[in-house]
Amino acid sequence: MKYGNITQAAFLSRPNRFIAQVDIRGQRETVHVKNTGRCRELLVPGCEVWLTAPGTPGRKTKYDLVAVRKDTGVLFNIDSQAPNRAAREWLGRQDFSRVVQEYAYGGSRIDFYMERGSERYLMEVKGCTLEKDGIGYFPDAPTERGVRHIRELIRAKAQGFRAILAFVIQMEGISEVRPNAATHPEFGMAMEQARGAGVEIVFCLCRVRPDELVITSSIPG
Repeated sequence: MKYGNITQAAFLSRPNRFIAQVDIRGQRETVHVKNTGRCRELLVPGCEVWLTAPGTPGRKTKYDLVAVRKDTGVLFNIDSQAPNRAAREWLGRQDFSRVVQEYAYGGSRIDFYMERGSERYLMEVKGCTLEKDGIGYFPDAPTERGVRHIRELIRAKAQGFRAILAFVIQMEGISEVRPNAATHPEFGMAMEQARGAGVEIVFCLCRVRPDELVITSSIPG
């Protein structure tokens, strides 16, 4: 998953969830933040960020903020749409006979439905951008939608699907994602119930560049 163009900048501030102020070669610019999560440990004044300019007509902002270098030196992709795009490319390399995005199931839309032989799969994708002491955590803000999706995966498993909860790790050097129970205890409980019900937990390891997020391998959780 590559961006067509990329511009480096320095982060200044984040007035709200949707926009940030950055400095591009001495020019102050308001940009769209493609992640409504908190990202407090990432977006600190003076840090390096990378922007892409989609060129969509009628936009209020020219740039989207898609990547940031943490003070540890690790590069993070924080584009909330990138994990699904990277997952779609990855699934295309896994010998499925059919892959459908945004599959209606129960009261939700699950990210992917796949078929391989007689097996049917449902896979929900979550992007991990929170890291503490070498471990990834999800979510970085409460997500009732995420809990609902896990409940749907549990039901799908009981109905004969292979149900998968996939975490796309949007940084390098991390191979495990744990539920962030301190932020959203219900998500952690739902994840453990899913594991006990036979829902497969998968950690997708990525190559991260300012203009790229590519899933390179996956390991069971």
